[in-house]
Amino acid sequence: MQVNFVACQLFALLMAVWFRIYLHPSKTSPFIRHVVATLLGFYLALFCFGWYSLHFLVQSGLSYSVMVFAGLEHMHKYCFIVTLGYLLLCQITRVYVFDYGMYSADFTGPMMVITQKITSLAFEIHDGLTKREGQLTPSQKYLAISRMPSLLEYLSYNCNFMGILAGPTCSYNDYMAFIEGTCYQPRHQENANGKENGKYKQCEPSPKNDVIAKLCTCAISLAIYLSLCQLLPVEHSIDDDFVSSTPFHLQVIYLYLAMLALRPKYYFVWTLADAINNAAGFGFNGYNKDGSPRWDLISNLRILDIEFATSFKMFLDNWNIQTALWLKRVCYERCHINPMAATFLLSAMWHGVYPGYYLTFLTGIAMTMAARAVRHNIRPYFLVSDSYTRIYHVITWAWTQVAISYTVAPFVLLAVGPSLKFYRSWYYCLHLLCLLVVLALPVKSRRRQAKEQQDGTQKDSLQDNQTDHNNSTDSNCNKKNETT
Repeated sequence: MQVNFVACQLFALLMAVWFRIYLHPSKTSPFIRHVVATLLGFYLALFCFGWYSLHFLVQSGLSYSVMVFAGLEHMHKYCFIVTLGYLLLCQITRVYVFDYGMYSADFTGPMMVITQKITSLAFEIHDGLTKREGQLTPSQKYLAISRMPSLLEYLSYNCNFMGILAGPTCSYNDYMAFIEGTCYQPRHQENANGKENGKYKQCEPSPKNDVIAKLCTCAISLAIYLSLCQLLPVEHSIDDDFVSSTPFHLQVIYLYLAMLALRPKYYFVWTLADAINNAAGFGFNGYNKDGSPRWDLISNLRILDIEFATSFKMFLDNWNIQTALWLKRVCYERCHINPMAATFLLSAMWHGVYPGYYLTFLTGIAMTMAARAVRHNIRPYFLVSDSYTRIYHVITWAWTQVAISYTVAPFVLLAVGPSLKFYRSWYYCLHLLCLLVVLALPVKSRRRQAKEQQDGTQKDSLQDNQTDHNNSTDSNCNKKNETT
């Protein structure tokens, strides 16, 4: 199965180069580009997953029917329920009926990406057809869709050959700009921190250098993974002999190294998927300050920022970036009751039905709350000098790597028994530490902080206006006295 996947992705890379050269928007119509991208996607899915790939069509067809026949006011909610529900049904069937713990025929992987695309599309259609511009954020304005896509456009967006196997997720407007050849025009684009990028030149740069660099990254990642994955298995961290005979600090170091050896597998898959899209001409994201083109519009990770992350949030912002943006756009920004917990729960449901996923994301909630408390209450004391700041970064880097490794161990172990056995071997120490930090260092939610900041700004503005009014009145009185 893994060999089939790599072979299909390499074939997709060659097809992407051909697609960019011979089916360039200047040479053919968007209709032809849609048809070819869709048919190639179905061929790759059929070759890699056999008749399991019919689930991709069933899921897409059900969701499109909901979009067409349901009312616009609640269409996005119904579509979200149907799409995610079908994904969960397939995951339950695959895990508990066929091959628990095995990934030999994991056809739900592509369905996870299709689920992101369908639900994003539904919310973007809802924003574009039912809301006024004043009700939307800048990113929602850019993503909003003002007409219902045709069936061909819809299938091309969901099942094109560039992203059918490993994604990454992209917005519908960005994909249509790529198909129509307008992706090099200025656009609004939001980065991981919610900020807008600068101005764009309007030309067509070549993705060759970026594709070669990403393929080199893939080769290095694959070599590291194949060399170390057998030497440092995560399962060894719960071995009875290892736990009883190894000092605790060496267990911590082993867990970090085991997770470090596991990550290159994801680096390989996501970087190769990004290179395929870039080779087809998709992913242009403006220019750097030195004038070089950026091809990171739909990149899914930033390796150096992950390995040297100094906070839990920084790690998550640079890991599986497009999924994080999807969770933010469909859940975090729209959920009014405890959006952080709802976002972690949705992420767990989207990943699958293994109990280890839910243990990981429940632990992630506690880690995130503790990290926020430390950042708001302790970090300011280390910003008084450069030396203190460097010490703070070293400490937080080490803490982040240990916390991430501790949090995602059940994600790798999958089952309840091994996951709880791992946490017991660590005496639930980080869970207890997070609880103590949250109780001792309370921190306000970001929405509450933003609201208070907005209220404070409005209050200051009113005070300034009142002061100006008083000064103007005093000035008029003084002039009147002088005249008298």
